[in-house]
Amino acid sequence: MSDEKKEVIKNYSNDDITVVWKPNTCIHAKKCWKELIQVFDPRNRPWVNMDGASTERIKKQVEACPSGALSYISKKEGSEAAAHTEIKVEALENGPLLVFGTLHVTNSDGTSEKKNKTTAFCRCGVSQNKPYCDGAHVKSEFRG
Repeated sequence: MSDEKKEVIKNYSNDDITVVWKPNTCIHAKKCWKELIQVFDPRNRPWVNMDGASTERIKKQVEACPSGALSYISKKEGSEAAAHTEIKVEALENGPLLVFGTLHVTNSDGTSEKKNKTTAFCRCGVSQNKPYCDGAHVKSEFRG
């Protein structure tokens, strides 16, 4: 029996794009729904309403996702993740270390995985999903 978490992936589509959400990657930064509640509303099921805004506005909000849990695939242009080739690192105040770009991560148990777009690494040490951030820094009142 394996201790690995099964990766959950949810897809939401309109005529132009498919928004992909990986809940196990989400750090619940609230940025998506606070800035575009017409599309991303956690009170609703499903929580993503692809008719709530224009495709361009949805793309812009998805690109602002700090953890990379949200991405999109353009039905005309292909994957948005392929456009991110430059690596950028940003330490969020009192939060995770964000790495933008395609990464090959080798975990402490020797397994490896490919991460696209944005990856949030834990800085507080409290995450139950190390090396990745799970949002535990908020409850632990991490400062850094």
